[in-house]
Amino acid sequence: MKVILPMAGKGTRLLPATKFVPKPLIRLAGRSVLDRLMDKVLALDVDELLIITGHLKEKLEEHVVDNYDVPARFIEQKVQDGTATAVHLAQPYVDGPVLIVFVDTIFDVELAIDENGTDDGTIWVHEVEDYQRFGVIVTDSDGYMTKIVEKPSEPVSRLANVGLYYIRDSAALFAGIDWTMSRPPYKGEYFLTDAFQHMVDNGKKIKIEPIRGWYDCGKLETTLDTNRYLLENGGDRVTEEFTNVKVTKFEGLVVRFAKEVGAKVIIRGLRSGSDF
Repeated sequence: MKVILPMAGKGTRLLPATKFVPKPLIRLAGRSVLDRLMDKVLALDVDELLIITGHLKEKLEEHVVDNYDVPARFIEQKVQDGTATAVHLAQPYVDGPVLIVFVDTIFDVELAIDENGTDDGTIWVHEVEDYQRFGVIVTDSDGYMTKIVEKPSEPVSRLANVGLYYIRDSAALFAGIDWTMSRPPYKGEYFLTDAFQHMVDNGKKIKIEPIRGWYDCGKLETTLDTNRYLLENGGDRVTEEFTNVKVTKFEGLVVRFAKEVGAKVIIRGLRSGSDF
């Protein structure tokens, strides 16, 4: 199975943190968002990672090569014109089932994929109260997708699309993407969800599966909330190399540029480069 990881975005809602660090490599509770997702992805039978790069692509490529023992192919998205076009770039390298993971959230889910099943795909969802903020999935009585509605004003569904997809019938997926890209873009972008709608409208069966938790890492406020959640719920992983290391404290420190702060470091009265 191939895995497509669209990671070309600039992460503008996380500035200034993403000025020098790609959004997927932002650390939460000591580990990057990408590393946390890859823990789940690499537990599957993965043939190759197809990584869509853009902003600070060299740093992403270096991190992947240095940290994951799986073949990886890097494809640059030179024009940021939507999720459908990002996935479309991987088409020449996909010849079977594909997992698509957007790396701006952390999922609490045990990924179980039956590559020999009869469903054409799976979309994972999370039930939310504030359905107006999300694209939501409407299902039939058997739990299959009938349509996706973006930010509905009425509660047609509370099942939010979380950006995690398995598509067994990749030919149907790319046919849907081609159809999407043949139409006028919406606000300059082509959306992958339109390709899923095209699949369903043409008789494909996409099963909806729930996840236990969904933690946003796409903007500053929610990323801080996610970091707090991970710290309070055992999401910080301390390895043996930090055992018996003396805690270091700094008071009134000024940091203009920093790649990372090490384990067991306490900083008080910090002023960052964005303060100047």
